[in-house]
Amino acid sequence: MKKLIHAFKSLSIRDYFKNIKLSYPSEWVVFVLDVLLSIISISILYFIFDNLHVKESFSRYIFFKIALVVIVNVIFIYFYQKFTKIAHHYVFFKIILCSGSTLLTILLLNLILKSIFDEYIYSNLFIYLYFFISVFLMFLFRLLIKQMFSDLIDAQASFSKIKLAVIGVDGNSVSVARAILHNRNCSYKLKGFLIKQSDSQKKMLLGNKIYNIDNFFKDKNILNKFDAILIIEEIVSEDELNKWVTLALDNGLKVLKAPNLNDINESNVIKGISNLQIEDLLKRKSNKSENIEVRKRHFGKSILVTGGAGSIGSEIIKQVAQFKPSVIVIVDQAETPLYNLKLDLLEKFPEQNFKFVLADVSNNYSLQVLFENYWFSMVYHAAAYKHVPLIEENPHEAIFANVLGTKNVSLLSKKYNVEHFVLLSTDKAVNPTNIMGASKRVAEMYVQALYGCRDNSTKFITTRFGNVLGSNGSVIPHFKKQIEKGGPITVTHPEIIRYFMTIQEACELVLEAGTIGNGGEIFVFDMGKPIKILDLAKQMIKLSGFTLDEDIKIKFIGLRPGEKLYEEILKNNTKTLSTLHQKIMISKDVNIEFEKIDRLCNQIIKAAIKRDKFQVVSILKDIVPEFISNNSEFEILDRK
Repeated sequence: MKKLIHAFKSLSIRDYFKNIKLSYPSEWVVFVLDVLLSIISISILYFIFDNLHVKESFSRYIFFKIALVVIVNVIFIYFYQKFTKIAHHYVFFKIILCSGSTLLTILLLNLILKSIFDEYIYSNLFIYLYFFISVFLMFLFRLLIKQMFSDLIDAQASFSKIKLAVIGVDGNSVSVARAILHNRNCSYKLKGFLIKQSDSQKKMLLGNKIYNIDNFFKDKNILNKFDAILIIEEIVSEDELNKWVTLALDNGLKVLKAPNLNDINESNVIKGISNLQIEDLLKRKSNKSENIEVRKRHFGKSILVTGGAGSIGSEIIKQVAQFKPSVIVIVDQAETPLYNLKLDLLEKFPEQNFKFVLADVSNNYSLQVLFENYWFSMVYHAAAYKHVPLIEENPHEAIFANVLGTKNVSLLSKKYNVEHFVLLSTDKAVNPTNIMGASKRVAEMYVQALYGCRDNSTKFITTRFGNVLGSNGSVIPHFKKQIEKGGPITVTHPEIIRYFMTIQEACELVLEAGTIGNGGEIFVFDMGKPIKILDLAKQMIKLSGFTLDEDIKIKFIGLRPGEKLYEEILKNNTKTLSTLHQKIMISKDVNIEFEKIDRLCNQIIKAAIKRDKFQVVSILKDIVPEFISNNSEFEILDRK
């Protein structure tokens, strides 16, 4: 009950007015008002007669005469009750019908009563003036009511609209502002522009004030006029975007984003306005290369993508499909995701030749049939198990997928003279503290060693990057689901940090690396600044319109098995070489002889078949000496 009272008190007049359901007066209310108008019409008429000294017959029966007119009028008002609908298209016509019927009836009664009393009860002037006055008042009444409700509805709609401050006064900002002004039916109302102190000396633009950042966020009277700020991402830098968003959220304003007018027609701008998402804050400006070599490497070629139904694999396929290869063969062991991907790709790329193969990369026979049939030019090996806690509980499965799967695909690539083989690895392979990362490091070592074989002609390339935004099982979709349920958001540790990159950018860099690689390299991507997961959670709560600790709480649950606080892109003291691409570097890791890594891989695969998890992890630590378990049952092996 207390919560209900508090909610009622906190409900502003504006919110109350927004929630009122407006409707025209009922037919009976209008009927009563029309009766009053008929009486008022006669009162006005007698007032006019009195002032003009017009004498009426039977003046001593004035109340009877008034009553007779009113009764006749009321009968016809009731008869034509449907016309009392204020917004009816034929309202004037029906008023004329009602008052005209009254006029004719009074004229008829006047004739009848004249035959009885030998004198007209009403003069013709009285009857016709009454007709015109009653028509005028009834029509004016409906006009005023209709206009009043129209104004109230417009006012209510205005209250319901989100009052915006558009960031910037450049051409893009002004075009978006104009689109809002010209679309009266949209959900937004332009209330002003917001700039940095040095952006403009103007005070008004498109009839709205221009506010500078200092005055805007310091003056509560100004802030109370706005519900949200509108940002066009393309015209602000990453630092500016974060600054605007932080200021807005800290002051209780929503943050909306508008599309760039270069990418969308002005008529569709309103449809393109949406809530800013956490992904928008984390993604970096695209440096999408127009590298002709990337197109040439794929055009008319036969391409294999393993793990194609996953987040990264499916995005690689979509980017490669734009280069029109002769065929893209997609391999994945997950039936439903593969089928869903098939439906999506066939709709988006109806002219592209796809082959969808349900197979496990640890099954060498299934893969060999594909290599014999298609003789691939490019292989993107994205198939892998990646969820750290699950792999920590099932180390043998990591070996089958991440080690044996990589061994099978890479050996077949060498055997069938694939031009380029690209392994998609992870930052968790660097100084690994879990089985997943260590198994991916073994995969890196294997393809590097295979490249060094004398009889090899395939360029084996490794790409290594961190977390991608929106990938299956990643933290952001997980947090969104928790927020939708009302919380709490679960964070493993207050100090945990991660690198983030969009799926699109990661895959663009993978294609670039596959093109510029000469073989044997481990390409590491510039992941930008590391993000504190706690800060990420707080920002997501604010962007969702909730208040931290009041609406949504954050709960710390402790590090999961194998998880570490800080991810690394490079090993300690590892040297890097720059490339022609500013976001791609080469990590100079120590190589191992192929015979040795092949023997160790065979050994760990046999242990995995036996399902002896401690033996599997023990061998894994022999292959990857820097693998030190963290928060895991396998820490005992490090002590030994």
